Amino acid sequence: MKALSLFANIGVAEAYLDKIGVKVVVANELIKRRADLYSKIYPNTDMVCGDITEENTYETIKKKSRDEGIDVIIATPPCQGFSRACRNRDENDSRNLLIMPVISLVKDVNPRYVFIENVPQLLETEITIDGRKTLIQDYMIGELGDKYSIFFHQINTENYGVPQSRRRTIILLTRKDQKIIWELPEENENRVTLEDAIGDLPPLDPFIKDVDEKEFKEMFPEYEKKKNVAKKVSIWHQPPIHIKRQVVTMIHTPTGKTAFDNKKYIPRKEDGTAVKGYKSTYRRLRWIDPASTVTMDNRKISSQNNVHPGHYLGEDENGDVVYSDPRVLSLFELMRVMSLPDDWPLPSSANVAFVRSVIGEGIPPLFVKKVFEKIIIAGDGDV
Repeated sequence: MKALSLFANIGVAEAYLDKIGVKVVVANELIKRRADLYSKIYPNTDMVCGDITEENTYETIKKKSRDEGIDVIIATPPCQGFSRACRNRDENDSRNLLIMPVISLVKDVNPRYVFIENVPQLLETEITIDGRKTLIQDYMIGELGDKYSIFFHQINTENYGVPQSRRRTIILLTRKDQKIIWELPEENENRVTLEDAIGDLPPLDPFIKDVDEKEFKEMFPEYEKKKNVAKKVSIWHQPPIHIKRQVVTMIHTPTGKTAFDNKKYIPRKEDGTAVKGYKSTYRRLRWIDPASTVTMDNRKISSQNNVHPGHYLGEDENGDVVYSDPRVLSLFELMRVMSLPDDWPLPSSANVAFVRSVIGEGIPPLFVKKVFEKIIIAGDGDV
């Protein structure tokens, strides 16, 4: 099957598709830095970098897709206008209207199948068309319902073998002349835990940027040894960078707990005053559960639910209980949590901070693979 990927980012969603016989032959991404990295990861895909709402870009995508005979469109439009996780969420956000060029391309390209992914709030979001407000799902049915069977789903990827709790809206379209109706795979009974995903990886100490070398070595005498062991596993399993007061706080925070519940080592600002925040921050993950949703802001201990679970080490010289890995997940651990394959061809020149930020926008590719297998295994991939 030949696919068109819209809002492709760096290609997280399609990491397994080539292995199951789905060739992403055309892709579109607005931001050049993302498009350039996508092309390094997927050099055989024809990347169209540009704004899909501009005529030249749209027409280029349309022509290339028609020429290739696209079977399926994959669309993962930006969710900031819909998502409750976005502080500046705006129902009038222009990005909410990006569903419109997707629908237009479905009409113009006439694929057999369409896969659309977004946050759960997509289905309750209204857009204004010709001065009238309408729900996105109603607009989609009105524009495409005569030619496509359209099914709206709300899922959590942890129910499909992904070691991450990530709630999403999935919309599957099947052209009505197809024998196979695209449906979701069955949910898994057993969840994949964080221990299943990253429990085999060697521990890491964080690098602390606001202390001198002597103090750093006193805090983490095995830093270099652990770093070298980790690097043999993956060049992406390297120590995150933090500040001392946050690291000390997390050293004394148990697995699955937030530092806000500590009696002594609570989160503090640089001036020593207590930090005020949500208990979803300064929180260690739990080994026995899937990871929480990976966000774009995953480099900070002070962000939501993204500190390594750690292991109990005993007591320090003051009699306080201490735990290992007082840090956020490494990039490689994030890749595992996102269900990316260990051999995903991320070039060694990729900027770690950049990849960490954009990876949080992606949908776990193992889930995408399982959804696509519903039409591939059924034999409908034989074009």
